[in-house]
Amino acid sequence: MQTDHPVPNGLWLPLITPFRDGELDEKSLRRLVKHYAAEPIDGLVLGATTGEGLTLDDDEVQRLVMVTAAEIARARKQIPIYLGLSGSNTRKGVAELARTAAWPITGYLITCPYYTRPSQQGLYRHFSTLADNTTRAILLYNIPYRTGINLSNEVTLQLAEHPNIVGIKDCCADPIQSFELLRSRPARFAVLSGEDTLFHSAMMQGADGGILAAAHVETASFAFVRERLLAGDQSGALAAWHRLFDLARLLFAEPNPAPIKHWLWRARLIDSPEVRLPMTPVSDTLAARIGLMLAQTSRAAACA
Repeated sequence: MQTDHPVPNGLWLPLITPFRDGELDEKSLRRLVKHYAAEPIDGLVLGATTGEGLTLDDDEVQRLVMVTAAEIARARKQIPIYLGLSGSNTRKGVAELARTAAWPITGYLITCPYYTRPSQQGLYRHFSTLADNTTRAILLYNIPYRTGINLSNEVTLQLAEHPNIVGIKDCCADPIQSFELLRSRPARFAVLSGEDTLFHSAMMQGADGGILAAAHVETASFAFVRERLLAGDQSGALAAWHRLFDLARLLFAEPNPAPIKHWLWRARLIDSPEVRLPMTPVSDTLAARIGLMLAQTSRAAACA
């Protein structure tokens, strides 16, 4: 069994999946990956919530991974790729691990089983079974307001003992639980914040980084916040965060990833802001707000 997985840290991007006319837009995907490969990101997550993974069929997921891996190789970058997996059927999860075993990915971001609301023992056995059936790294994903079940710190720490489970994307929405996990977690077990508006405070408390959808925009500025904190420059980090906080709130003013896709479309990084049902495009009101902030950001960059 693999025991020397690199521990994830830094700024990770849960990449959107571009669509056009109902299909995977590979042209825009290549443009996106090329763009972000030149930005200060430490990893990519594909096909997760922001990537509308639940709306993708098997062939699309494979194409998404292959195109992304090829573009990263073309850019001559060493950027780890984690694939988002979800579901409430452990056997299906094991089958997915087998189906993707030869794909050019580094690991998996796996959510708690949704809707069924298993016991904590069920969660432990679910993740343990999956970790036993892959040689790749696994990041747990605790997001109870989506799945209906909260992975307790006690079980998280038990799972952290598994050599293939390298960390957690923490979206528990409970600051006490998050802090207690940060101070209790063992060495070589990463805690990455998945709450964009809480990134600064999570880093202040010792998080290893974040998996941040809002970092599709002003990627370098999000990385700068972490860089300043690691350098001991708390005032510099906070000053940068004041502006980014408003950006993060704007990009989550309506269901993710529609606002981010609208911004990227306006910025000409993707050819369409299209989302798949049940997601819907942004409202006219939010589109206007995004346009205003995009213009302000462009002017600030021109003056810098």
